[in-house]
Amino acid sequence: MNLQQKENLLKELHKILPDQQISQDVLLASHTSFGIGGPADFLLRVGKKEELKKVLSLCRTTDCPKLVLGRGTNILFRDKGYRGIIIRLAGSFEKAAVKNSFLKAGGGCLLSEVATLAAEQSLTGMEFSYGIPGTVGGGVVMNAGAYGKEMQDLVTEVQTMDERSVSRTYSGREMDFSYRSSILQEKEEVVTAVTFALKRGCTDNIRQKTEELQKRRWEKQPLDLPSAGSFFKRPEGHYAGALIEKAGLKGYGIGGAQVSEKHAGFIVNRRNATAEEVIKLMDYVQKEVFRKFKVKLSPEIKIVGEE
Repeated sequence: MNLQQKENLLKELHKILPDQQISQDVLLASHTSFGIGGPADFLLRVGKKEELKKVLSLCRTTDCPKLVLGRGTNILFRDKGYRGIIIRLAGSFEKAAVKNSFLKAGGGCLLSEVATLAAEQSLTGMEFSYGIPGTVGGGVVMNAGAYGKEMQDLVTEVQTMDERSVSRTYSGREMDFSYRSSILQEKEEVVTAVTFALKRGCTDNIRQKTEELQKRRWEKQPLDLPSAGSFFKRPEGHYAGALIEKAGLKGYGIGGAQVSEKHAGFIVNRRNATAEEVIKLMDYVQKEVFRKFKVKLSPEIKIVGEE
């Protein structure tokens, strides 16, 4: 995107959003859990459906690349950044409410906050999601899960909006959930709201279970260092972390990127790592695991941006 294109796009964005919701040339490293990533042309905080409609329409008519970013917990932005518009869902998209045993949350809600709300309302089922550091929208798109539970176990309805401002509603079955995947990974649609079906429980028991799962996370995962969470998908019949450790790669590093010394399934940013270093380390781990065990590891995280 050249300077004139950016200026023209900025003029159009000012017709849609207040100045404080528009940021230019934002370093994406400060918007991801990895702490890595170059600049984005624009980062928009979109708080209303009408704003989202207009922004998506603008992206379509100007052929401007766009990406909806939650809390940046399952993504690696390349060092040259992202040429286009990054959309963050805020405002009305960060609200959640309970009706009977159903919890409806906006796509921009943090999973941890939704799990807390469920516990406060004595609703059980979301305890596993408390420690997943992402948003409802991102969690549903990738069918996030932990400790034997996944989004697909709870989701009854997903509302979306596409680039032509068409709103759709999917049932849980229509989402075609599978391991770390859903139908929305193949579609240009934004998750605006999700409805979860939960069960009545005891608030104290729910909180106790949540605390136990959090304790397990801190004991086993490198939560003290920046990362994008579990880096590789679980290969059929194996565990990625176990294979990487058996390959002798636990603690192995390239530059500031390192296979975690605590859990080999994580790649961590131990010292101002670049995206290039993370990708080189990923490639090396994949090659070594395949050479020794004939198992192909696929990244669970998304790698995005200009090469």
